[in-house]
Amino acid sequence: MTSPSPEDQLLRLRRSIDNVDAVLIHTLAERFKLTQAVGELKAEHAMPPSDPAREATQIARLRRLAEEAELDPEFAEKFITFVIAEVIHHHERIAGAE
Repeated sequence: MTSPSPEDQLLRLRRSIDNVDAVLIHTLAERFKLTQAVGELKAEHAMPPSDPAREATQIARLRRLAEEAELDPEFAEKFITFVIAEVIHHHERIAGAE
């Protein structure tokens, strides 16, 4: 039996990457649906769009998860910080529409 060619190996790896990318996008979409509901609840009850204590807890938690998963915790922090900023922006828009 011959081993797969480098091209075949590359194709297999890229297909796996494409599958993981699809999971990431669908997971982010689900996360933003949940944060949309949080934003609506906050707006309904005149709560601030941002919760710095919660954000700090989440960043620390995700840094720990990244370390456990052997992912660069700095990258994980940059990623979640970007997501949190987008969520806050959405919450501010929702609050402004109320």
